[in-house]
Amino acid sequence: MREFFKQNLQIDTTNLTGFYQMLYLYQSYCWYAFIRQDFLMYYRYSKKWVDLFNQEPMMITVETGHYIKGLHNLLTANFDLRNFRKFDKYIARFERFTLSKPANQHDNFRMQAFVYLTSARINQHLMKGTFGEGIKLVPAIERGLEEFQMYIDRHRVLVIQYKTALLYFGNGNYEESIDQLQKIINGPVDMRIDLQCYARLLHLMAHFELGNDAIIESLIKSVFRFMSRMENLTIVEEEMFKFLKNNVYESAEKLKPGLKILLQKIKQFEKNRYETRVFSYLDIISWVESKVYGKPMSAVVHEKYLQSKHR
Repeated sequence: MREFFKQNLQIDTTNLTGFYQMLYLYQSYCWYAFIRQDFLMYYRYSKKWVDLFNQEPMMITVETGHYIKGLHNLLTANFDLRNFRKFDKYIARFERFTLSKPANQHDNFRMQAFVYLTSARINQHLMKGTFGEGIKLVPAIERGLEEFQMYIDRHRVLVIQYKTALLYFGNGNYEESIDQLQKIINGPVDMRIDLQCYARLLHLMAHFELGNDAIIESLIKSVFRFMSRMENLTIVEEEMFKFLKNNVYESAEKLKPGLKILLQKIKQFEKNRYETRVFSYLDIISWVESKVYGKPMSAVVHEKYLQSKHR
């Protein structure tokens, strides 16, 4: 990636002055950072992208779509970095913007604003552990998906369905989580293999939580087979599978020693950038901690949020 980027962006950036030149440059760096999972760089350039519009406000009306996408990437970067304060600041700005004239020029912008703001609102609850509050958004989300169904691409719908399933799972509503995940699992599998894989992993975990032992073993095999299509399972994913495979029939009490070992193994990779994929899709560490410490997952995540606020 580094070599490709260097070879194809051989320009003297000091000579760039025009709005579009700077916009495309910041976007290039933004995607480059996102692909490499360099979240700090991703945040830096998504902020430059949005700041460019703040410097030339009239361009918000001219290039509304680019502005909406810039805000979306800035919020995603803050979510990936768990930068709570800035996330709250930017989501408030986005909410104000959705009420503005440019955001309501036509259905395409309204749809984009709905999709990205919905994703951001769910992310906010996922970060804070306020899963129950997040679930209250579901009826409005479903109405929005129905309203914009002619315009929203399937990829965006998949993301919203998966995030909704995460809210239900985090709140201990495992059957509702399974219902959401079935929409992804039973749908076409010709896109977003990564999301398809994590939907199946979360589906397996929900059945594990419900104690559905009769189907767990076959689910593990099918999930492992599906995830092997990604070709490069991370260490955390492999450890997770090993644990589920070896402890499928254990009682809750007998699970604790195994869970403690699993936590020790995966906790060390929390800040490892080559393991970020699994953590950005699924907060496995908080789930394991909830089992080890005997607390609801929502309480574990919320405590982390409160601790980070006082740093």
